[in-house]
Amino acid sequence: MMILIAGPYRSGTGDDPELMARNLERLEEAAWPIFRSGHVPMIGEWVALPVLRGAGGSSPVDPVASEIMYPTAERLLEHCDAVLRLPGESTGADQDVRIARERGLPVYDRVEDIPGYRSA
Repeated sequence: MMILIAGPYRSGTGDDPELMARNLERLEEAAWPIFRSGHVPMIGEWVALPVLRGAGGSSPVDPVASEIMYPTAERLLEHCDAVLRLPGESTGADQDVRIARERGLPVYDRVEDIPGYRSA
């Protein structure tokens, strides 16, 4: 399965680039356990941030970001088989979960609940 990892990225950071980078690191911490369990991890920012730069934006607070950040996750969900929703307040992650459920995709709240989960 391709599993979208959804959780806080910009939320709660006050748009501080260092805090956003730390949030991305937290999202990425789930990538290895997902991969080790036989799946392909995906994080929307892995796709959206290079697209944003290509559109002339330099950060998720640029006006063009609204045309890229959430729409990227929505498009990715057309190709993903499930969502892993990590803890923390996040409008974008909540939107990912809503879309996934509308499409009948499973939503996991813990990496350990993903089928085939293998501990370290």
